[in-house]
Amino acid sequence: MKNHENFQMSEDDLFALPVSVPLDTAGRAFGLGRTKARELARKGEFPCRVLRLGQAYVVPKPELLRALGYEQNVDQEPVELAS
Repeated sequence: MKNHENFQMSEDDLFALPVSVPLDTAGRAFGLGRTKARELARKGEFPCRVLRLGQAYVVPKPELLRALGYEQNVDQEPVELAS
């Protein structure tokens, strides 16, 4: 059985991501493994918008952060959204 503790990402990890994020990495932010993330992307059910670039799937970082409940202000400082 695989160890799934490495799926979650810290806030520091999230804000250090590049402007476009590979699907596998975005999936980790949601606690998903590679297979489930790709399955959801193929079905159009991933928790945020996914772009298909040839054979690859990528997720725009701002949309990933928004789906996780974060918003970035004008100064690019991370701000947590009130629930």
